[in-house]
Amino acid sequence: MSKFRGGGRGRPSGTRGRPGGRGRSRGRRGAGGPVTTPAMAAVATAPKIVELPNAASVADLAALLGVPPAQVIKTLLQNGIAATINRQLDYETCKLVAKGLGFDVAEPEAEGRANGVTSIAAQRFVLEEEEEDLVTRPPVVTIMGHVDHGKTSLLDAIREANVAESEYGGITQHIGAYQVEKDGRKITFIDTPGHAAFTAMRARGAQVTDVAVIVVAADDGVMPQTVESISHARAAGVPFIIAINKIDRPNANPDRVKQRLAEHNVLVSGWGGDVEVVEVSALQKLGLDDLLEMILLVSDLEEPKANPDRPAVGTVIEAKVDRSRGPVTTVLVQNGTLRVGDYIVVDKIGGRVRAMTDFRGNRVNEAGPSMPVEVTGLDSVPSAGDRLAVMPDERAVRSLIEERTESVDGPETRVSLDELLAQIQTGETKELNLILRADVQGSVEAIRGALEKLNDEVAGTRVQVLYDAVGSPTDTDVNLAAASQALIVAFNVRVDSAVKAFADQQGVEIRQYQIIYNLLDDIRTALQGLVEPTFREVVYGHAEVRAIFRSGRGEAIVGCYIRDGQVRRGAAARVVRGGQVVYNGRVSSLRRFKDDVREVNTGYECGMGLENWPDPREGDVVEVYGRERV
Repeated sequence: MSKFRGGGRGRPSGTRGRPGGRGRSRGRRGAGGPVTTPAMAAVATAPKIVELPNAASVADLAALLGVPPAQVIKTLLQNGIAATINRQLDYETCKLVAKGLGFDVAEPEAEGRANGVTSIAAQRFVLEEEEEDLVTRPPVVTIMGHVDHGKTSLLDAIREANVAESEYGGITQHIGAYQVEKDGRKITFIDTPGHAAFTAMRARGAQVTDVAVIVVAADDGVMPQTVESISHARAAGVPFIIAINKIDRPNANPDRVKQRLAEHNVLVSGWGGDVEVVEVSALQKLGLDDLLEMILLVSDLEEPKANPDRPAVGTVIEAKVDRSRGPVTTVLVQNGTLRVGDYIVVDKIGGRVRAMTDFRGNRVNEAGPSMPVEVTGLDSVPSAGDRLAVMPDERAVRSLIEERTESVDGPETRVSLDELLAQIQTGETKELNLILRADVQGSVEAIRGALEKLNDEVAGTRVQVLYDAVGSPTDTDVNLAAASQALIVAFNVRVDSAVKAFADQQGVEIRQYQIIYNLLDDIRTALQGLVEPTFREVVYGHAEVRAIFRSGRGEAIVGCYIRDGQVRRGAAARVVRGGQVVYNGRVSSLRRFKDDVREVNTGYECGMGLENWPDPREGDVVEVYGRERV
């Protein structure tokens, strides 16, 4: 019998229906954080020494440490880090939390290989399986790289489809999973967006992959998102291949790309390193067979394995709401077999698999390891990166959801409208309140992350996302926006005419976007408009009173000599007498001989009128000044 502890969160082992079989460990503990239920964590004795992964979500770290996720979130908040249960944490942050909870952290081993698998994702799901139950599964490959370097076009050429033309602006804005076949062997591809705002989505892609293909344009070279993608692959312990694309371009220079990679400590084969590099052209379909062969070769070294004869566990790649089908979830099965009719739990969402389709849209009855499928049947839309687990029956589903709901508080609970408005009214910083609606959960998370970065760009202001969700704006969103003076941002979703009319009636603006660049530019401009201007005082000049012509109730007219600087009509003025300021007012009039003038410079005489100066005296010094914006 298979003994499984990682990833399933409640998979029965030993006695049927009893969650939490412990099993016998066959690999290095903690390489990706074995995932357990809170009930299992409660009965398990927390280890004094823990070995941490390179990266883990809050939920996975909590399971690894044997504590409720709320305790991890609380420890993060005590260290000034706000996080939700699905947020990815790097090694140093995981270490900070573990030490804060009283654990000793073991230093990572130089060689991170266990049972023939290296990546965090692979270790998480097979650590507790019996060796004789494991079989070779198709490798999961992530396509990463900088925006417009040809990632989707390369995948199109491989699978002879055309995704890029269906994306607005030619930019991939969702995560898609596809399968191709080479020499009778299947390969699963995950296409991650290359725009900088989708950093979290690329990181999540690296966490479920066995091999990463990092695409670099031969005519553009190594760019910021290229380096970022390499960092994600390394953090996940994933071997990667460099695919130099667009070699058919006249200005292509593969050697320059290799040189730039070396500057970022990526030494490719032939340049003193062991990172494989393949030169390809997605447009001309050059080098594609070489790339697929290299993927299979590298994956064979990793020996990706799984046990198909067990209930499925996997990861949500993408999720959305379909008008006719309801919540639709793209799931990558990582261990076991998922079947139509299975009871499933994803985080705190339950359901039963009503139907499954593969990436071509064909109906399937089961999905084995490394197979991506679209699943319908969940009660609501999960978050990308959430873990899916098959449960024995509906009762077990409800029990696990109740357990998880009770174990998470604080950041996962939405405050009431009154509490929300009270927080906004007492805030010291200027805030731009937003309600975010997008087509898929991945877009929601990516846009929210990009908006948070804008807070650092424009000092003194803050973007506050009051509410975010998948789907079109609703009347409830309009009511919340009207009460909190918020702007509704709709990304790649249609706004119903009735909702639009209601928003106009309530004075709420709904802004629609299809390109993320435009959204971020508009919000950045709005933030800059909220910045309170900073002024400083500037002294324009000094004038000495040498004659007094008239001093009335409304204005004093004096003859002056401009000692330095410049005197301006309409400027503020103060009179200094014996080192004391005896008057503050304004230069109401300024004359040279009989002419009204706007300003008089150093060395000239003039007649000056000052408002409400009752007692001018010869020898007084008039200091003229103003305020200028910094």
